[in-house]
Amino acid sequence: MNNQIIKYSRKINHSIERFKIPKDIRHLTMEKAQPSGADKKGKVLLVGAGPNDPELLTIKAYQAIQKADVVVFDRLVGHDILDLIPEHCEQIYVGKRCGQPSLKQDEINQILIEQAEQGKRVVRLKGGDPFIFGRGGEEALALIEQGIQYDVIPGITAAIGCAASAKIPLTHRGVSRSVTLVTGRIMEGAFNSWSGLVSSGQTVVFYMGLEQAQSIQQGLLSSGLTSSTPVAIIGNGCSAKETTYITTLDELPMLAISLKGLTPALIVVGEVVALRDELMAELKENASLPL
Repeated sequence: MNNQIIKYSRKINHSIERFKIPKDIRHLTMEKAQPSGADKKGKVLLVGAGPNDPELLTIKAYQAIQKADVVVFDRLVGHDILDLIPEHCEQIYVGKRCGQPSLKQDEINQILIEQAEQGKRVVRLKGGDPFIFGRGGEEALALIEQGIQYDVIPGITAAIGCAASAKIPLTHRGVSRSVTLVTGRIMEGAFNSWSGLVSSGQTVVFYMGLEQAQSIQQGLLSSGLTSSTPVAIIGNGCSAKETTYITTLDELPMLAISLKGLTPALIVVGEVVALRDELMAELKENASLPL
């Protein structure tokens, strides 16, 4: 485990030297996180951990983790990233994950507030990006209400990272000119905007939508999308366990049933999915070539 930490630390430090980031910029995040002498409160950094590949973690996010007094993290943050947290740093697990038991959002907000009021440098570590289905905005507003400083360190959101890893371009000239990100959780209630998801040249990515596959299919079909529209389900994207399943909108519910329990998972709907075979074939053909 320690060897893994050393490996990732060396890679990130090498990247810093390679790109010759000025020292004043290199330490900007942590300098901003220091409380002033007049204000004993700490600061909270809402940090995106990306799609669970430590090598896709930003340098700024890595630095924040290294300088944190406490890291408050969700279930979607993988062990390889948690291994980068220094031993001296307190870790607080809040278990936030779709459909799973966890602390309520108000309770998480209170933890962040209490830790910051003790003058600590707090990293709120979230899978993907804090402001894309991560409730980062809610947490930021709660901190502002209590007079606590915060900042946001973006991460690669799952739609971007996982689709790229699966060799599915979310946009492609002549095929798709727009992308819409939708949370599958809205399907549990009334959702009347299906027509906005089926315009020509559009890709739609559903987060947390596997259990709502039937509703997704019916909504898209009723709004004019054809049953032959290509669909991909990407499970455990950007990890060693990544799996990608290609189907059509017609067959989506049956495939989703067979994949019950696959989590985290994304559903990608659109003609760009059909490009994957060609892109994968080219990749396999050139697999023996040096990088």
